[in-house]
Amino acid sequence: MADDSLLMTEALGLAAQALFLSNPNPRVGCVIAAPGGQVLGRGFTQQAGGPHAEVMALRDAAARGHSLRGATAYVTLEPCAHHGRTGPCCDALVAAGIGRVVASLQDPNPQVAGQGFARLAAAGVQVQVGPGAAESRALNIGFFSRMVRGTPWVRMKAAASLDGVTALANGASQWITSPQARADGHAWRARACAVLTGVGTLLADDPQLTVRELATPRQPHAVVLDSRLRTPPDASIFAANHACWIYAGASSDSDFAARRTALQARGASVTELPGAGGQVDLPALLRDLAARGVNELHLEAGHTLNGAFIRAGLVDELLLYQAPVLLGAGGRGIAGWGPLDRLGDGLQLEPPEVQRVGPDLRLLARVAGRADF
Repeated sequence: MADDSLLMTEALGLAAQALFLSNPNPRVGCVIAAPGGQVLGRGFTQQAGGPHAEVMALRDAAARGHSLRGATAYVTLEPCAHHGRTGPCCDALVAAGIGRVVASLQDPNPQVAGQGFARLAAAGVQVQVGPGAAESRALNIGFFSRMVRGTPWVRMKAAASLDGVTALANGASQWITSPQARADGHAWRARACAVLTGVGTLLADDPQLTVRELATPRQPHAVVLDSRLRTPPDASIFAANHACWIYAGASSDSDFAARRTALQARGASVTELPGAGGQVDLPALLRDLAARGVNELHLEAGHTLNGAFIRAGLVDELLLYQAPVLLGAGGRGIAGWGPLDRLGDGLQLEPPEVQRVGPDLRLLARVAGRADF
């Protein structure tokens, strides 16, 4: 008899292989097994527009010459039931003769949302839901956020000393943490749909906002918050192989239109989302990014913009690298959003996951309650 838990664990491992690949689609893995547990086919979701996990597993089984009549498909998310850039996976499973589907979760996409399970059941396929649910949701937290909340999952990344300094008073910040920590940070960039920074960081550091420390099949989009369109047309982000989206506040002077035209000539998308004080409306920004298919947003900015996101209640998770060094008073902190009058007014985090990365520590901590959707 097949061991459902072991086969779903293997399917989850396959889903993790789509981590840098499948955006904006969810990361899904599929294992097809005979009743006795023999694995007949394996697959995971490919790049957007490519085959989903179920189709990849069906193709793998066909290439091996296996009959799938009465087999079980272990899939980490409900098989889709709609026509997008690919056909419905539930129909493909039925056509292949699959007798049973074990899925981790119902798909939160309103175009699916139980319809895949219903169509499988209507075709006589047994459906079981639940094994691996927590692991699958964690792997797809950004996709669930976009589908349920209508906004991306916002992960704020920072590098600091043990006493919380991210930059000296003169602005020097490269490099507080080790090459190993920087490479690890690029892996988190790679899993995101977009990397966001502010124009202040862009003017000071001229970053590319690309993944360079590891091979990746796709680059995240670059997002710049630039209320008055001060981004130079020769900025390094325009030389990178990714889309560049610039968000501005209200038109503030006679040269604004000319600057916008110059940036658009470099291939940038320029969107005006005016908020209070001429700044970019951050909640509207997140809704717009979700509409563009952004699941996970990697916030890699200075303390002023970090503070603005925290004040607006828009940060979901903190990714903090801490180096074994003390940098003393006068430096900048992780986020400029105080001072507070009461300890209880601080940003409450869940217990962090702590891991050693080279000589540094990596802390991954969700903001309390933010994943309750």
